[in-house]
Amino acid sequence: MQPDLTSVPANPGVYIFKDRKEKVLYVGKAKNLRNRLRSYFQQSADLDRRKSRMVKMIRDFSFIVTGNELEAFILEATLIKQHKPPYNIVLRDDKSYPYIMITTSEEWPTVQVVRRIRKDGNRYFGPYVPAQAMWEAIDFIRRTFAIRACRQPLDRPMRPCIQHQIKRCSAPCAGLIDQESYRKIVDEVILFLQGERQGLLERIEERMHRLAADLQFEEAAKLRDRLTLLHKAFEAQKVIAPELGDLDVIGLQAGDAEAAAKIAVAILFVRNGVLIGMREYVLDNPISIRAADILRDIIQGFYAKDILPPPRIVTPALPDSHKVLTSWLAGLRGERVLIQTPKDGKIKELVGMATENARLALRRKARKMADNLPIELQERFGLMNAPQSIGAFDVSTIQGSESVGAFVYAEHGDFRKEYYRHLKIRGVPGVDDYAMMRETVERTLLNLDEKIPDLIMIDGGPGQLDIARRVLQDLGIDRDLISLAKKPDRVFLTSGRSIDVTDASRSSLFVRKIRDEVHRFAITYHRKLRDKRLTESLLEQIPGVGRQRRLDLLRQFGGLDNIRKASRDDIMKIRGINRALAERILNELNRKENA
Repeated sequence: MQPDLTSVPANPGVYIFKDRKEKVLYVGKAKNLRNRLRSYFQQSADLDRRKSRMVKMIRDFSFIVTGNELEAFILEATLIKQHKPPYNIVLRDDKSYPYIMITTSEEWPTVQVVRRIRKDGNRYFGPYVPAQAMWEAIDFIRRTFAIRACRQPLDRPMRPCIQHQIKRCSAPCAGLIDQESYRKIVDEVILFLQGERQGLLERIEERMHRLAADLQFEEAAKLRDRLTLLHKAFEAQKVIAPELGDLDVIGLQAGDAEAAAKIAVAILFVRNGVLIGMREYVLDNPISIRAADILRDIIQGFYAKDILPPPRIVTPALPDSHKVLTSWLAGLRGERVLIQTPKDGKIKELVGMATENARLALRRKARKMADNLPIELQERFGLMNAPQSIGAFDVSTIQGSESVGAFVYAEHGDFRKEYYRHLKIRGVPGVDDYAMMRETVERTLLNLDEKIPDLIMIDGGPGQLDIARRVLQDLGIDRDLISLAKKPDRVFLTSGRSIDVTDASRSSLFVRKIRDEVHRFAITYHRKLRDKRLTESLLEQIPGVGRQRRLDLLRQFGGLDNIRKASRDDIMKIRGINRALAERILNELNRKENA
């Protein structure tokens, strides 16, 4: 593609590359859009192999002009998060990380677990990666400080619950503790989460001695027990250096010459000088292997996931667009954020620790890839290659109704759900398993682009296998192909042979696992469509319930079960439904359920 760039302005902005199917391939930002786009399409452009492959796939591009580079950066992060383009670095975990929240904005604060930080006056601590450390902290807080865990409104007295009976709550709901004393406990919890060990221990010890002097020996004994637990908890913490405060430390490790397309990243989370967690990523085929580019994309992708950046982020090299990056991070945090590259001292040691963890992550990934399962599959089933990726197809129907096709994808032994596909069968009337399989395989493979798996597996016997073989031949796709039939489990090969896979070998277990996954995926989609049709038909069979009232009922109650459980008065709140119609709806739904 040699596009006309004369209409592209020399302004800051975001550019978007798309393939022939309008799928977003890559999102980038630029200070000067015209110059940046020209760098991709000039004949003299010095592009590495991965960039060259991407450019060959580009069939269209668009751009959005912004007021400055920071606006371009923010828009770029939003679009990457939205589209997950294959040529951008996208951190493949779709979950956010947990934080501990102390609801200090409330009269009687409680401890909660949240996955998103809000500017609401509450105190947040974390993120905790892995989450196990957080649950251990929560359990310790509830055992040690007896702070309430419930969300009950405390506007009137009530009987204390079992949490008070097992000494895990001081029962403010029953008036068994005054607000000043409760607030002191909350302050101690905050000191504990901040790692302020000396101040917290001295504070509790002083209160213990004061209570003992006042002859309140039972209360003093409780504080003595709390001190003992706190000493043990602090001893178990991995203290890095108290003076460091809060920071995240990023380490990078590139693969060797053979695995240069892989880069491992480790992020250490240090809070109040204590290491509270670590997250690792192994990136396949990043579009650039420059450390500055990788670091910039990692920071952008990581903190775009509702994670509050700390005051300092430490990296082995300054990331690309360093000033724009820090401005963006400051906007997320609400105050200044520094990105530093240490030359010596404790922080440099931390970068070394993060780099070593990245190296170990890369080695674990390499070992996993070098696992001999692909070789076992190749030798057992007579394949052309040892498959690193496997795709499986299945269809699901009941008497030709709501027929669907499904495809699942596994790579290096892990299911990759971003490449799963399901579709409604649209060209096959009635029940014809072979025709449905043909449509499913053909439509899916045409939309997989460069992710066509090394081994294609069909759920079925020799007939389904032959259908898939013809589709691959018609599409000019040269891949290994097998099918797996049930009862008994048997793999059929294109050579005409069949192999029993009812044993407990790794290859048998693996192909059966993939077959079960695609079957589950197909059945789930089929049931979803069938339930939707049944819901629509059941409601619209009731005299007086048309399309609009059906939609209003489902929007209000969510499903048939909830409508059945609703009262007549609840149903009458729907516009246009009177008492008689509400009673008719309930009677008809209950009658059909019991029929």
